[in-house]
Amino acid sequence: MDEQRRPPRQAPRPAPRQAPRPGVRPDPVGARGWTPRPDGPRHWASKRTIPAQALALVGPDQELIAGRHPVEEAFAARREAIKLLVVPQRRAALQQVVLHATTLRIPIIEVEGALIGQLAGFDGHQGIALVVRRRPEVAPEEILARAVSRGEAPFILALDGVEDPQNFGSLIRSAEAVGVHGILMATRGSAPLSPAAIKASAGAVEHLLVARVENLADELTALRLRGIRVVGAEAEAAQDHRSADLRGPICLVIGSEGKGLSPAIRRRIDLYVRIPMVGKVASLNASVAGSILLFEVLGQRPAAAAQPVPAATPTPEGSEATE
Repeated sequence: MDEQRRPPRQAPRPAPRQAPRPGVRPDPVGARGWTPRPDGPRHWASKRTIPAQALALVGPDQELIAGRHPVEEAFAARREAIKLLVVPQRRAALQQVVLHATTLRIPIIEVEGALIGQLAGFDGHQGIALVVRRRPEVAPEEILARAVSRGEAPFILALDGVEDPQNFGSLIRSAEAVGVHGILMATRGSAPLSPAAIKASAGAVEHLLVARVENLADELTALRLRGIRVVGAEAEAAQDHRSADLRGPICLVIGSEGKGLSPAIRRRIDLYVRIPMVGKVASLNASVAGSILLFEVLGQRPAAAAQPVPAATPTPEGSEATE
């Protein structure tokens, strides 16, 4: 008996393209269908590891804010929003944020979660990211002006070489919680204000001034000329943080995770304090140590201080250390 011939197989028809949901603009660069390459560890904003389609979502004068709380705080701070990126599977859980963006007529683009992870540099973005206009540069004088406008003694946090974005973000969150007027940090050798740092701050950075300066040591000298004491943490300091007088205008300096305070910064310190420990671990994480000291300063500050910023006064020649 002859073998029955089977009809040739036909190629499966492609699934019909779904129409965009109301209020959702389809991605102009085809981001939804993009699959990332297994390139291994990724650095934030590295063009070598982010495809061109993804890079087109964030312009050169724009930045990305990823995570639900950071996005909500960006809206609360009235940041200039360009577009909202949402993972479709997370849309129901993010409905309030999406509706708020729709009310503000902000374009909403559905993308894959992996794409947001590539742009943000981390995976805990909760399926949402906001593209905003890049924040303007902040001058140290603006931090002092904020203290004057609030009628408070200046309370400043300076970061000397803090490189870890999680530590950076955690310190921002603690600084905002205790009423710090602003943060000073060097343009080089410090963690960038990346999406990971913004996420670690839970959006607190939207309510805090962050000034990057070319020479942090020089800025500390300028603060001292204005009568602002510079306080640093030191394991061998004579005073612990609870017995030290941390009242009045103050700038608290936190050193890097591995090396601590640099020599140039050490020469600008007016007072060293230590955090007593009784365990076997000899040191604390930079964000933990910084947070302990920040809350100690808050505890010593009056509830409603009205101390003006002292005017700059010259010091005798040779009295100030130089690098």
